[in-house]
Amino acid sequence: MSVKQVSVFLENKPGTLNNMTTVLANHNINIRALSLADTNDFGIVRMIVNDVYEATNVLKEENFIARFTPVLIYAISDEAGSLNKILQTFTEANVNIEYMYAFAGKKRAYMIFKVTDIKTAESLLISKGLKSLTQEEIAEV
Repeated sequence: MSVKQVSVFLENKPGTLNNMTTVLANHNINIRALSLADTNDFGIVRMIVNDVYEATNVLKEENFIARFTPVLIYAISDEAGSLNKILQTFTEANVNIEYMYAFAGKKRAYMIFKVTDIKTAESLLISKGLKSLTQEEIAEV
């Protein structure tokens, strides 16, 4: 099952990221995972948060450009080769990974995948015995 990620476009200048996190903090939005990519003029923050709808609404109210993106989140074992096995499965099925990042839970690591074909990717991971994280489970890990 895919989870909604919040993507926010930020001007690449001092204080902009802090302004965004201030808005989220003021509305009790907990950031569970975050990735930041930049260019000369702007950056893209990709986040998994505890309340995706509230986060997007309050950011838009404060004039940030924010949108949803479906991603897959899967727990992986904390052992050498775990990520490699998932990536090999994607390679064998010709599933392209556009980007990925991770976060640590209380007992496991979680990989976040943005892929070109979510249904195929999810089907492959389920066939390997992996369980996806749901939107509701994000706050619990």
